Amino acid sequence: MNLAKKSVDTIRVLSAEAIEKAKSGHPGICLGAAAIGYELFADFLNFSYKNPHWHNRDRFVLSAGHGSMLLYSLLHLFGYNVKKEDIENFRQFGSITPGHPEYGVTDGVETSTGPLGQGIGNAVGFAVAEAHLGAMFNRPDYEIVDHFTYVLCGDGCLEEGISYEACSFAGTQKLGKLILLYDKNNITIEGNINTTFTEETATRFAAQGWQVLRVSDANNVALLKAALNRAKSDLTRPSIIICNSVIGYGSAFAGTANAHGSPLGEENLQKLKDSLEWTQEPFTAPDDVKAHCLKLADEKLKAEQEWNELFARYSEEYPELAEKFKKFMSGSDPDFGDLNEIFNFPKPEATRVSGGKVLNRLAGNIPNLMVGSADLSPSTKTELKGKGFFSPDSREGCNIRFGIREHAMAAICNGIQLHGGLRAVCSTFFTFSDYMRGAVRMSAIMDIPVTYVFTHDSIGVGEDGPTHQPVEHLIALRAMPDLKVFRPCDGKETAAAFMSAFTSNHPTAIVLSRQDVPQYTSTGLTAMTGGYTVSDFDDEPDVLLISTGAEVELCVGAQELLAQEGIKARIVSMPCIEEFENQTDEYKAHVLPPHIKARVCIEAGSHYSWYKYAGDKGEIIAMHTFGKSGKAETLFEHFGFTKENIAEKAKASMSKVAQE
Repeated sequence: MNLAKKSVDTIRVLSAEAIEKAKSGHPGICLGAAAIGYELFADFLNFSYKNPHWHNRDRFVLSAGHGSMLLYSLLHLFGYNVKKEDIENFRQFGSITPGHPEYGVTDGVETSTGPLGQGIGNAVGFAVAEAHLGAMFNRPDYEIVDHFTYVLCGDGCLEEGISYEACSFAGTQKLGKLILLYDKNNITIEGNINTTFTEETATRFAAQGWQVLRVSDANNVALLKAALNRAKSDLTRPSIIICNSVIGYGSAFAGTANAHGSPLGEENLQKLKDSLEWTQEPFTAPDDVKAHCLKLADEKLKAEQEWNELFARYSEEYPELAEKFKKFMSGSDPDFGDLNEIFNFPKPEATRVSGGKVLNRLAGNIPNLMVGSADLSPSTKTELKGKGFFSPDSREGCNIRFGIREHAMAAICNGIQLHGGLRAVCSTFFTFSDYMRGAVRMSAIMDIPVTYVFTHDSIGVGEDGPTHQPVEHLIALRAMPDLKVFRPCDGKETAAAFMSAFTSNHPTAIVLSRQDVPQYTSTGLTAMTGGYTVSDFDDEPDVLLISTGAEVELCVGAQELLAQEGIKARIVSMPCIEEFENQTDEYKAHVLPPHIKARVCIEAGSHYSWYKYAGDKGEIIAMHTFGKSGKAETLFEHFGFTKENIAEKAKASMSKVAQE
């Protein structure tokens, strides 16, 4: 038996053994695509198992993340820090081999995958980042950014709409260093795809501008090698290699849905081993296979050494560029420069307008920004002026036109951020954040600081009506762990929101208004605390008015009305509940004294965010229905967002307290 075939069989058995021991997992792709994984790692993927974060490594994304054991077997054989005991602890609590690949948990895992199609979007983002950084830093004879992105997907990934969005974008952008390996086994959980997915995939990808290649037998490493070489030889367009495979190859369930998501069972596992003439102890790779794979991995270390030598010469020839590259790749926090300029907003304006100004003011000090929009930058105001647009003819452009592809946009930005060297920002209308939620959630799970700019933040959108008026979206995003949600009330709070985003390890959603808002003297950097007093009296307040965004202006009006009746109201702006909750108990009690139970919470969104802060004596003015079509001012009055109603609710809350 030659070592290539023996290595492929090792991958199959290790994967099946781990799944059987865990009593859960997905053996089908591990058995059917083992040769694809082996050939890629053995002959194509440039990596350094001793330095998994080497900047110029090729990226590999397992979009079909349920096949995680395939990836762990490959990492184990090719020298990464995935030991025998890690394979044995597959899917166990606290292990580095979780059920789906998780970024930051396992060396060699470039992105968390599992929701099908997300990995394809991430891979497109990796390719965008490689092209952009290459245009910025490469010079003749110094290709310091020069690597490929490979992604393995299955039928399910290509059925998901996100894959169509992402691949359409990749074809338009001619991302020639992106290679998609399609494990075409024609099976999903419910059975053969002939009832759900009969399109001619090759024609679809050709129409999207991809090079289409075929491998008739996914077990034939020679055919795989030839196809991969052809894919790499055409840098004018991305490539898809359609690999005809058999799910669960070699097992009793080969070619059936039974192989997809259940262990083989002890008896069938033994039959698989018998068919492969396998005599090794459980979870043990043959010595010659271990030596063979590690030798291949050691040979790949030369590429990193050669790159280090190249970068040393580059540093001598282009010292300023070399320092800039190192700063980009370090991911260090930016120097914001002149804060007076950043916080300069002399007149009322929509916070979306302020956000555009902030982005452009910061761009001079954060040169590694890549900012994109889903066909809405004239409305979201996120275009970086004078920075050009990323395109096949202008890879150095810092703006990205994603087209009307919200879900893929977010997943691509995850890939850009994960690649290293760049800060990803994307924007659309807030109501369309629903289309992006799967990818935003992956940002939060991976804890990567993608910045999402969502404009047209409430019923203030007006005449476009309820389809475009976000109501439940704030609470939906606030419910997501590790995502910060800012809804600023003016320009200075908007600046603070962006500064918080660009110094954070978490993703941030910045939610901005369509309508104009006043500028306040008391706002500024303090907004980074998430909640603070905007207006107060010298004496202890009688009632607290707690609000966000444009509704803070209504609180100012209500404060004046209440003052006329001798009632002292403190206005608290709470642009980011997550950051406020991160403050000390002492700080939170200073802003919201627990003994002051008369409170009104005001927000033109769902009421569910506010019960904690309103308490049992407080009032909440919020949305309980969808909006309507009409002028913004008419809608605010109709739904009770007026200074008069706030004042009345404040007195009602005080009355409840007095009755105790």
